[in-house]
Amino acid sequence: MTDDKPKRLTLSDGSYIAYHASPGKNPGVVFLGGFMSDMTGTKATALEAHCRATGRAFVRFDYLGHGASSGKFEDGTIGRWRDDALAVLDRVTDGPQILVGSSMGGWIALLAALARPERVVGLVGLAAAPDFTRDLMWPSFTPEERDALARDGFIRQPTEYGDEPYVITRKLLDEAERHLLLDRPVGITCPVRLIHGTADPDVPWDVSRRLLERLQSQDVTLTLVKDGDHRLSSPADLARLFAAVDELAAKVS
Repeated sequence: MTDDKPKRLTLSDGSYIAYHASPGKNPGVVFLGGFMSDMTGTKATALEAHCRATGRAFVRFDYLGHGASSGKFEDGTIGRWRDDALAVLDRVTDGPQILVGSSMGGWIALLAALARPERVVGLVGLAAAPDFTRDLMWPSFTPEERDALARDGFIRQPTEYGDEPYVITRKLLDEAERHLLLDRPVGITCPVRLIHGTADPDVPWDVSRRLLERLQSQDVTLTLVKDGDHRLSSPADLARLFAAVDELAAKVS
């Protein structure tokens, strides 16, 4: 882990993405965080330390409206956050990369891999949550919340993962419909490692099972962690993550 201030990647609209990049050998590793998470979390910083120790290039970053990046969270969409990831992939990294996506970051990583198949040589999904806006978020709303979304365009939801409530916008939900993956084959052919806890209260492990079936790659495994939670950040969980990254890196090194 580094104590340096993050660097800034300025985009064409004047916004910027905050990121940390460590030099090293390829394939490099890019960590993609979850919904309302930032790059200072346990998994991101632990994986950075592991990559530094093994001499591997590594990048972690914050999407628009997350962490140290510019913008408001409520202005974000799945497509915008995918574009943030692609900007990092295109302008901060070079050569083959392994994408590690946590929760929503798993969805973003899948979209990035589809957009840059020549660059992404491996993918790790930690409690990956493709299509969560439609399949998990929308069914959880009360009739009153759905009415508020239609009337006001947003709702505020408390969360156990932070002090401030999440602002969920109609724009987020509607735009996400363009990026749904699990209704059809997912044209990713690189090796994929999925890790999911059986006691995940936020994203059921069946989401990873469905993803495994949809991926066109013939090199996909799903590891179920008995009683594992959504964070997957215990020492044993981190060891599984490191092993998955090292295995994928060995395939192309």
